[in-house]
Amino acid sequence: MGIDRIGFTFASLMGLGPQVAVQTAQRAEQLGYRSFWTAETTGPEAFSVLAAAGAAAPGLDLGTGVLALQLRTPMVVAMGAATLQALHPDRDVLIGIGISSPVVTQRWHGVDYGDRPLERVREYVALVHACLSGERVDFAGDFYQVTGFRLGVRLGERKPKVVIGALNPKMLRLAGEVADGVLLNYLPASHVAWSVEQVRAGGDATIYAYVHAGVSEREHGVDLARRDLFSYAVVDSYARNFERAGFGDEVAEIRERHAAGDREAALAAVSDRMVDAIDVIGDATTVRATVGAYAAAGVDVPVLMPLPWGPDRQQVIEDTMVAAVS
Repeated sequence: MGIDRIGFTFASLMGLGPQVAVQTAQRAEQLGYRSFWTAETTGPEAFSVLAAAGAAAPGLDLGTGVLALQLRTPMVVAMGAATLQALHPDRDVLIGIGISSPVVTQRWHGVDYGDRPLERVREYVALVHACLSGERVDFAGDFYQVTGFRLGVRLGERKPKVVIGALNPKMLRLAGEVADGVLLNYLPASHVAWSVEQVRAGGDATIYAYVHAGVSEREHGVDLARRDLFSYAVVDSYARNFERAGFGDEVAEIRERHAAGDREAALAAVSDRMVDAIDVIGDATTVRATVGAYAAAGVDVPVLMPLPWGPDRQQVIEDTMVAAVS
């Protein structure tokens, strides 16, 4: 079932510019993908990208994956999602939000990362849902106080869905309890079943997962994969998830070498088995099998994150998109 509902994300391609979002959305629709996602850090702004992609490929559902919730109030997110929904009344709009990291929120955007992440996410989701109801919203919470908000965008029966980006047990259970979906990321297919079990302890949210894969020669991508995984292994929440997924030895050495100021040794500590499990580089058959492995492990909607690593990045993207659905 999962492969039939496959999505595509622009998240790994944001450095190539927003025009590539439009091009890949059109190509994704042609190839039979069902949804188009984007992320947001310091590059293209998410709702603008999705508006352009939706205009170019109106048959695709549209999702953010994920927005750092500290950077937008729940009201602004509800407004952006409702605008997309009104423009695409027959498609699903998926509001992927997450607690992000101190690097993104504090260092790059100058906004306090905050504390009590579970409580904050719970309150944020409740307030987004309230805003999307179209009713007057009066809300007195620990993080937000709102008086008299009423969404000024008319919606039909179809309303945007909330998806929580989650890794760790309590956030996964919260997503199952309060959200329409959960978005998994940076985990091997072998760790999906455990993650689904945590979600199901909270409820029946749809399971989405980014599948990192690229049709490329290994030598073109392995060093980039090590850099990619290193950059997440030094973030506490991702480190804990990597440990649970079976990469505790790698995480310990990466973080020890990083703390000592030896970046090259920290990169070298990202093992081949860690690369091969999470940032999959190989031929078309390997990519197709990787998508299938996530679906077989319990992902309802795999979302291809193409790894554009090779001398001809556009060709790698095209080959990867074709392979994942062939």
